[in-house]
Amino acid sequence: MFLTPTEMERLTVFTAAQIARRNLAEGVLLSHPEAVAYLTDEIMLAARKDSSFDAVIDHACHLLTADQVMTGVPQMVSILLVDAPFAEGTKLLTVVDPIPWSGDALVPGEIVTADTPIELFEDLESIELRVINTGDRDVQVRSQTHFFEANDALDFDRRAAWGRKLAVAAGAGVRFEPGMPVTVDLVPIAGDRVVHGFRGLVDGPLDDSEGS
Repeated sequence: MFLTPTEMERLTVFTAAQIARRNLAEGVLLSHPEAVAYLTDEIMLAARKDSSFDAVIDHACHLLTADQVMTGVPQMVSILLVDAPFAEGTKLLTVVDPIPWSGDALVPGEIVTADTPIELFEDLESIELRVINTGDRDVQVRSQTHFFEANDALDFDRRAAWGRKLAVAAGAGVRFEPGMPVTVDLVPIAGDRVVHGFRGLVDGPLDDSEGS
């Protein structure tokens, strides 16, 4: 038996949908792929049964509830597009929000801000250093870098930078272009003040190392 790529995809969707049906029967919450496969399979079946276009959409919107899927799945399936095999030919069917969810539900990737501004490093002593990149290429220093061990091409008061890092949010950094002076704020490295890696100049506790 020879199967076309479309038929192979249909079998894959059906198999995933069967897993979803088994999980539903066992009370297991559906993941995003399982929910999409289940909805898609039901839509394609309804189309093959010669249901009307509107009836298929209505059917799709009553298949799953937010209580049957994992947290965040309803928001991830905000729009479902399916090439459904109707009797008169294949039609693109669009279902909006097929899994109803309440407005106060958790949204994956959503940024929830605090009611009041949060000041970074407000309790830490900050110093300013003037830095010049003496090299011929940009140098970027990340937030958790022990600034004392930054690239040798950067010219600044190394001794003052001992045990300190950039006063920027975690994951951020500062780019130093060749010949352009940049003034940065540095704050003490907090926590256990143990530094490993970088250029290997410390590799241990900052406060017990020579050079501070």
